[in-house]
Amino acid sequence: MTDVSADILATALDWKQAGKGVALATVVTTWGSAPRPVGSQLAVDDEGKFIGSVSGGCIEGAVVTEALDAIADGKPRMLDFGVSDAQAWEVGLACGGKIQVYVERLDS
Repeated sequence: MTDVSADILATALDWKQAGKGVALATVVTTWGSAPRPVGSQLAVDDEGKFIGSVSGGCIEGAVVTEALDAIADGKPRMLDFGVSDAQAWEVGLACGGKIQVYVERLDS
């Protein structure tokens, strides 16, 4: 476990011990161009505060939103984000990619 991963999990534990709702998002698969490797994590508290990273840009915002929903309803989610090579070229990126992120509420 890297120091960064330990910090994310330690912060999530601190939030839980403080009585906050917490969700953990984890990159479970990637294909092609992906900004973060499998195993990257993001912890979110019930106020929307977060630590870590699973991607960046609009994907990260969507994951935080889904994490807040998971805290509220207790249901885990598998999120799929991707762009085809053709779409990537249209917006000036060199290659496409895909990322799957699993989001779950941390319970006691």
